[in-house]
Amino acid sequence: MAPLKIAIIGAGSVGFTRTLVRDILCVPELQEAEFALTDINEHNLGMIRQILERVVAVNRLPARISATTQRRAALEGARYIINCVRVGGLEAFADDIRIPLQYGVDQCVGDTICAGGILYGQRSIPAILEFCRDIRAVAEPGARLLNYANPMAMNTWAALEHGGVDTIGLCHGVQHGWRQIAEALGAAHPSEVEYICAGINHQTWYIDVRHNGRRVGRDELVAAYERHPVLSRQEKVRIDVLKRFGVYSTESNGHLSEYLPWYRKRPEEIGRWIDMSEWIHGETGGYLRVCTEGRNWFEEEFPRFLADADKAIDPGRRTTEHASYIIEALETGRVYRGHFNVRNRGLITNLPADAIVESTGFVDRFGLNMVAGLTLPEACAAPCIASINVQRMAVKAAVTGDVDLLKLAVLNDPLVGAVCTPDEVWQMVDELLVAQARWLPQYAHAVAGAEARLAGSKVPKRDWQGAARLPVRSIEELRRERARREGGVSPDQQVVA
Repeated sequence: MAPLKIAIIGAGSVGFTRTLVRDILCVPELQEAEFALTDINEHNLGMIRQILERVVAVNRLPARISATTQRRAALEGARYIINCVRVGGLEAFADDIRIPLQYGVDQCVGDTICAGGILYGQRSIPAILEFCRDIRAVAEPGARLLNYANPMAMNTWAALEHGGVDTIGLCHGVQHGWRQIAEALGAAHPSEVEYICAGINHQTWYIDVRHNGRRVGRDELVAAYERHPVLSRQEKVRIDVLKRFGVYSTESNGHLSEYLPWYRKRPEEIGRWIDMSEWIHGETGGYLRVCTEGRNWFEEEFPRFLADADKAIDPGRRTTEHASYIIEALETGRVYRGHFNVRNRGLITNLPADAIVESTGFVDRFGLNMVAGLTLPEACAAPCIASINVQRMAVKAAVTGDVDLLKLAVLNDPLVGAVCTPDEVWQMVDELLVAQARWLPQYAHAVAGAEARLAGSKVPKRDWQGAARLPVRSIEELRRERARREGGVSPDQQVVA
């Protein structure tokens, strides 16, 4: 067998890349791998290479680290490709939040569906298809793409249906929610809690929860959350949905609130459902704020990252990110059970066959083996189907450059539809197309028309920062915050890929 090569696209996401590589190096059989890092940001690429070369040297490992801005060179001969890119960076992300706010659409994250997530997909999918073309051309035959980049379902859908590459979508929401449920139930360790999740990415549901082998029902879980002094304040949307649907959502309060049409539709109602102690509980544009702070803070933290590289790799500190366990299972045959984003085809009986679902499966030397025949409660299936319909239209629009279909996808989004009129949606999409034209090659033919329509538009907009917006903190403010935390989670660690 050829030497193992793992390519990471978007490796300039330094904290996340460092985590992925350290996890993989925890596996003795993977310690001879080559890690081929690629990114358009040469500065960040140089920093992560420096960190990882020190990790390898300190631990006296045979692993090799290479880094290049030439993606095709990084992919050549790779058996696994991990994608962590954010196309358009924070500049386009800011448009995803700012422009919809002018039409009353208040998003916490804006990376999955809603107006921001749909436009994020329009930027990402052309890039994903380019990655797939390169993988087919120069990677090892049968190479697998492990996609961490959002919008997860749309990106995975495009790679499988239009990219022709074996792709598994990976997210950590299921693991995070599992640890939270264990805390709510008072478990001594999360391992006391077992679960099965099914749904679609960021709308996945814990359809079976067991604590020390005993099944936990809705009433017990509601009571556990409502008596918890912190979670009862932070997870009001999730608790309300749990009461009404009967099962708990994997997603954070802020994420879940923007995928449903009920909790962010009126500004005066938003404060009732969110908590401002951390961005993830519903802050307007909260993820954009912490990503912006994280970018500013990273240069400050780089010396600490480099110093941490001198620490020995400890398998006991291996994270629950899926990638290392999938590669380990495929290379060694050790079985790994997790929750993965794949084509449905009967895995979840009451969701469309063509959808990308997130559900339970097992990986071994023979590949990914998903559990088939799971059924969601009807209350959970209904909003998933609404989102799937939006995703299907958005993927097709991204591949074909069909502006009318893109507008229909945004119009049918649950939260956008709860807030906007059709005229507002049409103008909002035109404005997003013009603002993000440089990242939307498939719509180059449509930008002039959008500009002309905007010039003559009479649809009113509002100057609104959202119902719960916080300002981006300066480096000095972040320093003071870190001092207050005294060893707690630093701002950069709040930023996920």
